[in-house]
Amino acid sequence: MGLDQIQTKTNLSRKAVSTLSGRSGLWKLILVGALGFGSVVTQTAAAVDADFAIGNKLADMLRSSRSVVSANQGLINDPDIGDKQFSSEKFVAKADAIYLKRVGTALNVNELSERDRRLLDAQRRAMRQVVDDHQAEINRLGVGFKGFIPAIFARLANEEFGAIAGQEARIRVTAPADLVRNRKARPDPWEKNILEAKFLNSSWPKGKAFTEEVDFEGRLAFRMLLPEYYRESCLACHGTPKGELDITSYPKEGGVVGELAGAISIVLFR
Repeated sequence: MGLDQIQTKTNLSRKAVSTLSGRSGLWKLILVGALGFGSVVTQTAAAVDADFAIGNKLADMLRSSRSVVSANQGLINDPDIGDKQFSSEKFVAKADAIYLKRVGTALNVNELSERDRRLLDAQRRAMRQVVDDHQAEINRLGVGFKGFIPAIFARLANEEFGAIAGQEARIRVTAPADLVRNRKARPDPWEKNILEAKFLNSSWPKGKAFTEEVDFEGRLAFRMLLPEYYRESCLACHGTPKGELDITSYPKEGGVVGELAGAISIVLFR
């Protein structure tokens, strides 16, 4: 084994040991001594793989749920229909169906770890709560545009998720500073750096997520940023002509299909 290989293995092992947050230094040394560097690195790689997998599931479910809101804008904004039968149970069922079509496999929570089931359950609870909270507005007669659009739904659902599972995970949608409409969605320094240095760089593979283990709010965390691009359905509000007011009375960004629109940001605490 060459010097470079030894150094790489040592650095990885140190990083692996650092992920065992909340345990004493003595316990770390015992674990390393008992399992060896290779075992610790393997355990850490497995943890990263698990975080990456659940991060993608949470992001895909968020995207699927937004698609439900988008596909039902005509119904939601119909001023002549009262009870629109747009219940939270039907909403989640539609989101599951879109998830299956998007990912290719159904989301079977029985095959997941206890933590992953807990996080996905929290996300579902959050989505149902938001839809339940807006039933009166959705079903209001004589009113057209209700303001219950995909971006608003996603922000509220993510905030509710944080209220339920914030000690374990966070989800939010952010974007490059010039595309942010809500101050709450402004990127933090880590997100800003990835958006500008990676996702806006023409050499970055389209659709590829960025992940990193970092300190977040004083705790070790797995952070994941997944790029999002304008789709045809986005352009009614975010397309051209730039500056024209959209249905929410906000100036359009002038986006075109395929351009970077933002990113889903996920934090999983270790």
